[in-house]
This record gives sequence, structure tokens and C-alpha cells, in this order.
Amino acid sequence: MRILGLDLGEKTIGVAVSDPMGWTAQGLEVIRRTSLQQDLARLRYLVQAYDVEKFVLGLPRRTDGSYGPEVEKIYSFAAELEREFALPVEYWDERFSTAAAQRVLIEGDVSRAKRRKVIDKVAAAVILQAYLDCRRSN
Repeated sequence: MRILGLDLGEKTIGVAVSDPMGWTAQGLEVIRRTSLQQDLARLRYLVQAYDVEKFVLGLPRRTDGSYGPEVEKIYSFAAELEREFALPVEYWDERFSTAAAQRVLIEGDVSRAKRRKVIDKVAAAVILQAYLDCRRSN
């Protein structure tokens, strides 16, 4: 079963996918957001291409654990995903995922310009990998 991990932002959606066994996550791409219909069309292609059976969305929390106003946008997008794909959607705390992705890219000696282009898909992979690790340990 493959899972698609999403790091939803105002301008982009970072996308990652699990391997078929659900052990590892790999960053796939960054979708430049233009409209809900086009976002869903690109996700539809990925769902079919990778035989996806579930979505995991990063849920933005503040450092104290509380939810900010952005959470409503995530829930609204999740409702669209469920309506469009009839697949389950789960949420994962995305606190520090971008910082972790940034560290990985810096340690990999990726240039600043290149980091800007891939940070969202790496953050999606960090979110999805944390979800997979937790699920496997339970």
C-alpha cells in the first residue's frame, strides 16, 4: 500500500510517496498551486501512477502544540481530497518538518537556490517518514 504525503502551503504542495511496503518515504515533486481543480488533477495523476491508497497531510501546529488558523485550510483541503478520491486522509504534526528538511539539504551541500526549489517535497518526505516510522513502531 502506497501513501502520498502532502505538505500543503499557500503557493505550493510538497509531495512525497511511500514505497509499497510502507517503510520509506521519498520526495516526488512540488506542485505549484494555481487552482483547486488543477491541484486535484495533478494529484489524481499521482494517485493513479503510484496506486495510492491513503493521504497523510502535514498539520501545522504551533511550538506549544496548539493549532493555528492555517489548520482550517488543511481540513478544507482534506475534505476535497476525500470527496474527490474516496481515500482516507490522516494528519501528522508537521512542526519542525521544514527545519529538518533544511538541515538535510544543507548537510547534503545543496545550494541555496536549489534548496528553495525542493524544500517542500523534502518537507513532505520528512512528514511522511515520521508517520511511517510511528506506524511501524506501534
